[in-house]
Amino acid sequence: MNSSRLSNFALVLSLALFAGCGKPPATTADSAPAAPAKIKLGFLVKQPEEPWFQYEWKGAEKAAAQYGFELIKQGVQDGEKVMGMIDNLAVSGAQGFVICTPDVRLGPAIMARAKQRGLKVVLVDDQFVQDGKFMTEVPYVGMSASRIGAQQGQALAAELKKRGWPIGESGVCAITFEELDTARERTDNSIAALKAAGIPADRIFKAPQKTTDIPGSFDAANVLLTQHPEVKRWLILGMNDNAVLGAVRALEARGFTADTAVGIGINGTDCLDELRKARATPFFGSMRVSAPSEGFMSAEILYKWVKDGTPPPLDTRTEGTLMTRENFEQVLKAEGSAP
Repeated sequence: MNSSRLSNFALVLSLALFAGCGKPPATTADSAPAAPAKIKLGFLVKQPEEPWFQYEWKGAEKAAAQYGFELIKQGVQDGEKVMGMIDNLAVSGAQGFVICTPDVRLGPAIMARAKQRGLKVVLVDDQFVQDGKFMTEVPYVGMSASRIGAQQGQALAAELKKRGWPIGESGVCAITFEELDTARERTDNSIAALKAAGIPADRIFKAPQKTTDIPGSFDAANVLLTQHPEVKRWLILGMNDNAVLGAVRALEARGFTADTAVGIGINGTDCLDELRKARATPFFGSMRVSAPSEGFMSAEILYKWVKDGTPPPLDTRTEGTLMTRENFEQVLKAEGSAP
């Protein structure tokens, strides 16, 4: 073989060897499709220490277990924490979050940041507000504030009638918090239901609370009770259990008992210890809304939105069930919340 032919042969052989040095043939294991990434979702609440939100988280955890997504739970007590958590969720690979915002006026800013980060948003409990109006374009899961307020008022009117209290000696202590739209909608409709049941407007007294806790309600009720010492029997309403419990404490301090005062709260989570007391107190009961159900429902809606790409309904509402010291154990057991 002359030198020219030998050189050509060597070149061909080198090219063949070089080509064979690429990626080795795929094995059966290599060709198997990779498992899809697990969907990751956040659930942010404004008061993580409150029983209501802990129960909502339990419901969301149940949804995560059923559908196989990863749930990130976090308390966001102010706007700075909300914005920081949205960024953290995006960095961690989350695709959306459920939120009960610490301030409904943060809605536009939250939605702008979520859009920037490519995250879907579902609201629970409180709706966002922009320019004094609800942001109805954001999917929302929560109790029907108007309906549950009306149920509260109707239940109080029924107790007044059942006990045969004279209207002229009775009064309504309405603990209000006008700054929060959801709270105002509840108490306004409760008062409307009482009027519809025949209770005169001049027997209904509003007591605005400065803070949305038991001390805030206690102080508001004390002012009202000082102004109206002539009232011998009281009906008590408020936006939630704590609003009514604070007023109950104020009434008890002035000698009122379960025979001369009756209060009905809303939520049915912060009043369980009160209902378990051996002796009845003026706290008669609560319009129970299932926090686990709302947590499950909101997380489920978000998961299906992320997974299927189909936008959820914009407004999903629940109503309440009157829970008293006589039936609260059965109510809790029925919804799976019994301790």
